[in-house]
Amino acid sequence: MVESTIMPTRNSPLFATGSRVHLRPPRKSDEAAFLRAARTSRALHGRWAKAPSTRSEFMAFIKRYGGAAPAHVGFLVFRNTDGALCGVFNFSEIVRNAFNSAYLGYYAFAPHAGGGLMTEGFALVLDVAFGELGLHRVEVNVQPTNRRSLALVARLHFFCEGYSRRYVKIAGRWRDHVRFAMLAEDWRRLRRDVLARLKWPSSDRKRSTAG
Repeated sequence: MVESTIMPTRNSPLFATGSRVHLRPPRKSDEAAFLRAARTSRALHGRWAKAPSTRSEFMAFIKRYGGAAPAHVGFLVFRNTDGALCGVFNFSEIVRNAFNSAYLGYYAFAPHAGGGLMTEGFALVLDVAFGELGLHRVEVNVQPTNRRSLALVARLHFFCEGYSRRYVKIAGRWRDHVRFAMLAEDWRRLRRDVLARLKWPSSDRKRSTAG
């Protein structure tokens, strides 16, 4: 049996667990492992992403995504078998009321890219987005030449909504991005198929809220 557990964010930290990985917010105690993973992943990230690589950058990352800021929520992805740090998902610019939307950024750490762990983590983070966080829309922006990231959003059945020219400045240059989105009603319709391909029978999954 595969069990997925989701716990609340604001009164206590949020966690989500799948068959191969689990998510939790970043902590100060993650500093050494995070910075080591960032150093070893520089070639992997290239011009696609910029992970915090110094202590001051990591502390700013914790302040922004560690759970205290209402407009930002972050998660680290860990492998269940050994606790290896596999990647990061960050919700940014969460806007409530009529918009009720957020941007989602992510990156894997070497050597865990390409093994399906981030795909499972992505499914978990969407459960959180449209469950406990109560979002209506999640937007993801991907550089058009980032084939690995484009394949990831395709596996999750994100919808392509457009092309944004010179959208974000990364590594000193303004980069074009392809814009994708997932709505809460999309995920309700698509979730069963995604989980089936991850070999998570939806009838075997449980959620519980503790707090």
